[in-house]
Amino acid sequence: MKPRGWCSTDVGLKRDHNEDSLLCCDELGLYAVADGMGGHLGGERASRMAVEVLEREMRARLPSAMDAIGGGVAQALGEATRLASQAIYETAQSSPDHAGMGTTLTGLCFHGQSLTLCHVGDSRAYLLRDGRARQLTEDHSWIQEQVRAGLLSPGDALVSRFRNIITRSVGFEPQVTPDLFTMPVEAGDCYLICSDGLSNYFSVEEIGRILAAQFYSEAGRALVEIANERGGDDNITCVIVYVANVARETRPGPC
Repeated sequence: MKPRGWCSTDVGLKRDHNEDSLLCCDELGLYAVADGMGGHLGGERASRMAVEVLEREMRARLPSAMDAIGGGVAQALGEATRLASQAIYETAQSSPDHAGMGTTLTGLCFHGQSLTLCHVGDSRAYLLRDGRARQLTEDHSWIQEQVRAGLLSPGDALVSRFRNIITRSVGFEPQVTPDLFTMPVEAGDCYLICSDGLSNYFSVEEIGRILAAQFYSEAGRALVEIANERGGDDNITCVIVYVANVARETRPGPC
């Protein structure tokens, strides 16, 4: 099986700069979205550093991780995320312009018949399989903690003014513990990774319907356009990955 990715990003209608970054690397089977925070300079810098460190570290670690028995890829992703957090934190400490910066980071790494997901923050990953979509990640946010504790309904969470408060990020502290899990991949799977500037406007069911109705190469742009039509309050970024059951004849996309 071979993953193929497409990506879209847009500043949205209310922001004057884009603090999201993405990674879409067919060569490594590595894909990620990072949504920065900390102001114009800090957020953009933090998200860019996160995906750059992730790509660099996984390029170096993947060959041995693939050969390792057990969770070698998960261990590599976790260490890459922790190194990104340390690098962002140290940059913030050394520069007043970047004080308090951090970023979400949600990534997928495909290996053999499996993928490993790494997740920090409130960007999200979804899976469309056999016509049914489901969310793979759980937000690290104050709102999600209230929902999980039964103190807030999912409907109220959608309109809460506190929905952007996240409880875990890459770089705000020197160390971070990402959610990591490995799952089997099936030919025909379609995965979506996106920032909350997109997910805030869609239910899981609607994401599934849009992905099923579009060419995957065009679905990202369609989702971005709809998010802008519904308000475009934030930067909007997504990566769509389709898993084919044969290797593509075209060259892998650049990282």
